[in-house]
Amino acid sequence: MFVETFNPFNNVLVSSIVAAIPIILFLLCLTVFRMKGIYASITTVVVTLIIAILCFKLPVSIASGAVVEGFFQGIIPIGYIVIMAVLLYKVTTETGQFQTIQDSISSISQDQRIQLLLIGFAFNGFLEGAAGFGVPIAICALLLTQLGFAPLQAAMLCLIANATAGAFGAIGLPITVINTLGLPEDITGMAVSQMSTLTLFIMNMAVPFLLIWIIDGFKGIKETLPAILIVSITYTVLQAVITLFVGPELADIIPPLGAMLALALFSKKFQPKHIFRINKEEKPQEIDQHKAKEIVYAWSPFFILTVFVMIWSAPNFKALFEPGGALEAFVFNITLPGTYSEIANKAISLPLNIIGQTGTAILLVIIITILMSKRVGFADGGRLFKLSFKELWLPIITICFILVISKLMTYAGLSNVIGEGIAKTGAIFPLLSPILGWIGVFLTGSVTNNNTLFAPIQAAVANNIGASGALLVSANTVGGVAAKLISPQSIAIATASVQQVGKESQLLKMTLRYSIAMLVFICIWTFILNFFI
Repeated sequence: MFVETFNPFNNVLVSSIVAAIPIILFLLCLTVFRMKGIYASITTVVVTLIIAILCFKLPVSIASGAVVEGFFQGIIPIGYIVIMAVLLYKVTTETGQFQTIQDSISSISQDQRIQLLLIGFAFNGFLEGAAGFGVPIAICALLLTQLGFAPLQAAMLCLIANATAGAFGAIGLPITVINTLGLPEDITGMAVSQMSTLTLFIMNMAVPFLLIWIIDGFKGIKETLPAILIVSITYTVLQAVITLFVGPELADIIPPLGAMLALALFSKKFQPKHIFRINKEEKPQEIDQHKAKEIVYAWSPFFILTVFVMIWSAPNFKALFEPGGALEAFVFNITLPGTYSEIANKAISLPLNIIGQTGTAILLVIIITILMSKRVGFADGGRLFKLSFKELWLPIITICFILVISKLMTYAGLSNVIGEGIAKTGAIFPLLSPILGWIGVFLTGSVTNNNTLFAPIQAAVANNIGASGALLVSANTVGGVAAKLISPQSIAIATASVQQVGKESQLLKMTLRYSIAMLVFICIWTFILNFFI
């Protein structure tokens, strides 16, 4: 925070209402006014700047630095990751591997409900654990569209399915970051991981049912009930065991892999009585049969991607770029002139670490994929990169503006006063605790950033009202997951990946009710748990 006070009106309620204007405005722009994401974000940036500078007294130099930092982070790492993820898809399509992947999925079942469970739910969760940062939405939505799902429908389903994995993110980072915040000793990453299980086990069981209900109603649930139970029980039990006894790091790696394997084996014995296709007139196509060697080769980019991203996310690898590390020389910290603040006792600094970026890990996978292919060369890779950039530059700029909003709200103290306003509710705070997380992820697009922002507030309030700090921080985490469905960053990534840029408002309307329903459940369930913990 770069301002003297986050309560400029000397009234927390009034200050928090004013601070919430950018959030409300952005939602109205996308829903009521039906503005495209780029125009909605620009409009909100202008209003946020006015509020931050005039009402909260954020210095103009700091506000300018926030704009630069928002654009910087929108391009690196987010834009970098999105372009590389889509480029990987295009390269594997060009090599023919993607078609083999489709055939391997379709050979398990041509029923699109089963395919949704495999790709939209299980593989989505796996990629969230391996990569995060929009990669699972980008890749899985593309996969579903290639399997016959409508583009916006595929994006919506992947956003909803991602709610089960978002709490743990890439290698458990949203939870493990809690260990770096200096919270009371009883609020550790492991404690929050264990507490989150009490809520997530219900969501994990429910989401596969919800996905099938959305595309085929109760009839679809009835016809695929055994498959749904196999996926939901396998995923839920494995994740519960890992989060309770091991920790959050593998909570999105092993459970989705186990669910995929269990469903694939089960589908050899069980197929729905009626093969469901979203397009009723579309008949199941004959599937080309591939040898095991061909299937392994087709999936190899994603196997390699998983290994690389796990390496890139490992603490030992990250330590190489820290002061004194072997690769410290490759990290450049760019300090923005004129942004030093005596209040914050720091200036805005932009860390440039290209080698350590997840996007670089994906780029290496692309290079390896091209080297392994006899059909695609680096000239083709360059052509596909230009095509990807042409498709994605506008949504990436949109993401940049959204991050500018987030930075302005953080530096001007808008986020803090919203948190303090909700915290004033006292004993009823556990009921509202998840809303803080929901707001945090809506603003930042990241459960990790949300916990960094609001976990200390949750811990402080828990201490004041005698509640469990681990419970409220887990509520902050899980509540944030519900906002992943409507986070402007997620919406922008999803529409870009299925080539529906400009239809952000439509996608938001499709996911908003599910996000609110999840949030309401999490709020009520947290309030109930508070009486027993």
